[in-house]
Amino acid sequence: MKITIVLGAFLPVPPIMGGAVEKVWFAFAQEFARRGHEVVLLSRAVPEFPDREVRDGVQHIRVRGAATPRSLVQLKALDLLYSLRVRGALPRQSDIIVTNTFWLPMLLRNERRGKVCVHVARFPKGQMRWYAHCARLHAPSQSVTHAIISEAPALERKVVTIPYPRPGRLAGEVVPFRTRPRTILYVGRIHPEKGVHLLLKAFGQVPPEIAANWKLRIVGPWEARFGGGGEAYYKELQSLAEAAGDAVQMPGPVFDPRALEQEYRDARLFVYPSLAERGETFGVAPLEAMTHGCAVLVSDLGCFHDFVAQERTGFFFDHRTDAPAGTLASTLTTLLPDEELLARVAEAGWVQSENYSLPKVAEKYLADFQLLTENQSS
Repeated sequence: MKITIVLGAFLPVPPIMGGAVEKVWFAFAQEFARRGHEVVLLSRAVPEFPDREVRDGVQHIRVRGAATPRSLVQLKALDLLYSLRVRGALPRQSDIIVTNTFWLPMLLRNERRGKVCVHVARFPKGQMRWYAHCARLHAPSQSVTHAIISEAPALERKVVTIPYPRPGRLAGEVVPFRTRPRTILYVGRIHPEKGVHLLLKAFGQVPPEIAANWKLRIVGPWEARFGGGGEAYYKELQSLAEAAGDAVQMPGPVFDPRALEQEYRDARLFVYPSLAERGETFGVAPLEAMTHGCAVLVSDLGCFHDFVAQERTGFFFDHRTDAPAGTLASTLTTLLPDEELLARVAEAGWVQSENYSLPKVAEKYLADFQLLTENQSS
């Protein structure tokens, strides 16, 4: 098949500036090419990469984009300009065009260039009805699937749920749980919607005799240009961290894959306290943590329930209480001393992550693409 993948205007590929969707589709592109498909990937142009190159069997075309703006209106305007440039750079003909951009599906009104598959990487906000002409809407979780159908019931037959894959392990075998440092890890954007302030407050409320042997490590970008909450929020977090002294570490973002993998291998418990009720669509970071043998503790968002089961493959805390930091602190107070439970759940989580390997998830996409090229629907 000829498969064209169009990623967004704001992050480059390879994902040297992060981005869960960029990481996932960069990996898919390589896997599709490895299986003999003709793959073209369009992404934001940056000085670090040539505008055109072939890398690992994938043809890369890079188009002028922009840094992520703070204004939503400006973001949509920049996405439109980028989508117009992309439309002019698309291959003449593809079997499948996959995109997570807002405007491009609306600019491709027919199947002359290929069957359009919209990767719905965010919860829909009224735009699904504009994609009625597209061949497929791919959702990464059941939560997003239900949201799409709720917004546009007539499109139900076009919606297919396919999860994100786990990342591959670069360093071989998983580090045994009991040999790891007693580290609680967060990896992701340093933004209020991610609940990082809750984690810092909760860690500060864990009784000293329990917290004494543990460190909290918060990894990710706070700068707005990387999707962070900005300087004011970062200063708020620094103030919260000061109370814990050396027990809290905030090293900033880690974009290098091997260095990021080592962060997971050096932690026992991964905490992802997201508050983004309409923002989290899957939870790549918790799955990545499970892949590397961490026990995971997440907020009670619907998307996490696709792969986390309470006290079996992970843990939940109720982030909707009147005092969510206290609820999280109570959960940490219970979990941190119970090494047997943490080790058992970490092992089960690792086994669960095997179901999300890149080859297995890529096969789901390729099977669906094949159905579409045969003018069938599932």
